[in-house]
Amino acid sequence: MAPSHVLKCCQKVLAWVPVAFIALVVAWSYYAYVVELCVFTISSTAEKVVYLVVFHLSFVMFIWSYGKTIFTSPATPSNEFCLSKADKEQYEKEERPESQQEILRRAAKDLPIYTTTASRAIRYCDRCQLIKPDRCHHCSACDVCVLKMDHHCPWVNNCVGFSNYKFFLLFLMYSLLYCLFVAATVLQYFIKFWTLCRRKAAENCPKNELPDTHAKFHVLFLFFVAAMFFISILSLFSYHCWLVGKNRSTIETFRAPTFRNGPDKNGFSLGCSKNLREVFGDEKKYWLLPIFTSLGDGCNFPTRLVIMDPEQLTVSSQNESAKSSGSSQSFPTRPLSESQNRLLAGDCQWVESGPEEANVKSGAKKHIIVSLES
Repeated sequence: MAPSHVLKCCQKVLAWVPVAFIALVVAWSYYAYVVELCVFTISSTAEKVVYLVVFHLSFVMFIWSYGKTIFTSPATPSNEFCLSKADKEQYEKEERPESQQEILRRAAKDLPIYTTTASRAIRYCDRCQLIKPDRCHHCSACDVCVLKMDHHCPWVNNCVGFSNYKFFLLFLMYSLLYCLFVAATVLQYFIKFWTLCRRKAAENCPKNELPDTHAKFHVLFLFFVAAMFFISILSLFSYHCWLVGKNRSTIETFRAPTFRNGPDKNGFSLGCSKNLREVFGDEKKYWLLPIFTSLGDGCNFPTRLVIMDPEQLTVSSQNESAKSSGSSQSFPTRPLSESQNRLLAGDCQWVESGPEEANVKSGAKKHIIVSLES
């Protein structure tokens, strides 16, 4: 037990090394830009003031969003997704997977779960001992099930998911702007220092050139570092902007979620505008601030499913049951109602018809499709 405990402690300490590296680079960039460039190199007072004001605005927003991404704990499933004590004991006693699935199906009957495994089984985490909500995955690094998990990022030593995905996007955006501003404003001095006369006699150097001081090395490296991070972050930020527009996570890009009708990589997409609001919220004035404004609770999400009339739905369900070899899994037949998610406000209501209503409406069968236009 002792060696295992020591190993875990070492792993926790080492996990902070990438974060410490980023912190050191940012601290050095602050010194190099403010002190070496603005104080010792730039002679124009107006240029100094403008550079320092814009620099500190981008610096503060970058640090704020980076800190929120690091220190926001990953959101975990609520207690309703945990098995009761009796079900848990019965589940552990059962050895047959079919019997275990029957217990899970009974427990998940009233839960807002609409995705399964590729084998049409209820998604259950043996480690956390709970039924996984849609888009929830277990992180081996954090050792918890994370709601709407995107990935575990070593550069923030945290899981990126429902609780901090907006902060992560803002962190990428502000770090991109920070690097771009630094590289753009340092460029002219980088060129001057790069072409600086190396003659020892000061009278032989052109009068319009800068003096050869220790600030030269800070400015040269500052440009290289800012340009390097800008290029690397640009590709990552562009990729996540594409994910937001499609309402997918990184995990769902490589493994599409499986619904009742099969895998659907666009199953949670509601259109670009609504997908954006799902992450950043309804109030645009808070979009650029690292304040949590994402919609929903992270446990259930609206889907783009097609709802048929009761008779057709029954026939479709029977056909799917016949196609599945021995699978008797019950699966929700419709996504969440609009009252449970503001993203679907204004769209058509889901129709629930009993046997009596089905007989009355049997002469007017039609499909009701949820409007996904933003």
